[in-house]
Amino acid sequence: MDLGSIEELIGGRKVSVSTETMQAVADCYSFLEKFSEGKVVYGINTGFGPMAQYRIDDNHLNELQYNIIRSHSCGAGERIPDICVRAAMLSRMQTFLNAKSGVHPDVVKSLEAFINAGIYPIVPVHGSVGASGDLVQLSHIALALIGEGEVSYKGEKQPTAQVLKELGIEPLKLHIRDGLALTNGTAVMTGVGLVNVLNARKLLNLAVTAGVMINEVVSSYDDFMSEILNSLKLHSGQNKIAAEMRDIASSSTSLRHREDYLYKGNHDEPVFKNKVQPYYSLRCVPQILGPILETIENAEKILTEEFNSVDDNPIVDPSSENIYHGGNFHGDYVSFEMDKLKIAVTKLTVLAERQLNYLFHDRINGILPPFLNLGKLGLNYGMQAMQFTATSTTAECQTLANPMYVHSIPNNNDNQDVVSMGTNSAILARNVIENSFQVMSIEMIALTQAVDCLKIEDKLSEKTKRLYHEIRSLVPVFVEDTTKYGDIAVVEAFLKR
Repeated sequence: MDLGSIEELIGGRKVSVSTETMQAVADCYSFLEKFSEGKVVYGINTGFGPMAQYRIDDNHLNELQYNIIRSHSCGAGERIPDICVRAAMLSRMQTFLNAKSGVHPDVVKSLEAFINAGIYPIVPVHGSVGASGDLVQLSHIALALIGEGEVSYKGEKQPTAQVLKELGIEPLKLHIRDGLALTNGTAVMTGVGLVNVLNARKLLNLAVTAGVMINEVVSSYDDFMSEILNSLKLHSGQNKIAAEMRDIASSSTSLRHREDYLYKGNHDEPVFKNKVQPYYSLRCVPQILGPILETIENAEKILTEEFNSVDDNPIVDPSSENIYHGGNFHGDYVSFEMDKLKIAVTKLTVLAERQLNYLFHDRINGILPPFLNLGKLGLNYGMQAMQFTATSTTAECQTLANPMYVHSIPNNNDNQDVVSMGTNSAILARNVIENSFQVMSIEMIALTQAVDCLKIEDKLSEKTKRLYHEIRSLVPVFVEDTTKYGDIAVVEAFLKR
């Protein structure tokens, strides 16, 4: 499944499983049921983790599958947002549809019913070390499937049993491996990670447009985005960003051509009135956003591969008539990508904050009032205080950008002696992305205010003018001092859409 299809499912498209796929799942379950008779198979007739050395009596096999779910439903902290839980459930379901996990078909049907009804288990942010998968958080999902715990339904937190009764959905009854299969995998870090990738792409698109718009505001020379200049740096990301900026700027009449101003006539003035070159936060946008684009592209690749993978243990393979024990539940791929993504988004946020500072600092830009203040200086304050919010939020991103991937701590009686911390990495990346949307919201308000300060709306390109009007429909031009927290929130919600 490609990222576009995954995005549609995360966004609310109904899940539908073909008859052929369901039959493959059923066949895999039947093979496991027959193959495991008289054999020692981890998690079916053994304990879990370091308890695997203990054999489980036949009369306790079904109880074992419920025990892992209930005992591991011990997460803590705030809840993971519904959209991320939906993505995690889709990821778990996709693993099972590969027909290599040995789950009963009812597991797939139960996940399908929850997803399509918009029932999202309450899953805490803390609990996973990202090896043996997301055991704790996936247990909270599994707990809801068996009719216990709590769920979010129609935006409200409710007892699972009450919601299932209201909708006429039967709680899942577990079979020989279902409990372990539901809790053992990278689905939560993958689900959160996919939502992160999609939102990071939105932020990048906004940053590219902002990069053009701020250069329009100050009437920069346009050669910093030229094809010849950028093609001499052999990075695909930089060249893609520059090409996109040229496309956005193609209809602008605010940007200037250097050859029309500096390469003609006599220039004997001792000090040039207009800047020969703008600051780096304006001129180096392709070089700054280029590696961010490539980081997002690689994260898309890795997260899509993880989503489509079989990520649990053991692997049940009817085709070779064998069951394989290994570590496909290990989340290092996702963890590493999420660390790289949050570093990239932090740099994007730093760029936005520096562009804000350029707009606010009258002695630097030389053409705008301090803090884009259209009122009486000293009496009114324009966007002065909004910079505090942007700067402090950016600083938090810089701290959160420190890697989680390298922080392996042995646990589980040292059975899990090298772990990924993948879900922590994905959650922290999500926090950075949320912060970045807030900083970007302030920058969008500032850019539109700057356009009105200079009265250059008609000189903007088609795309930047469209963005200007969209932001202005939410936050009209302001002169008097008014509260701005509501404006930031409204713009943030718009940018996320």
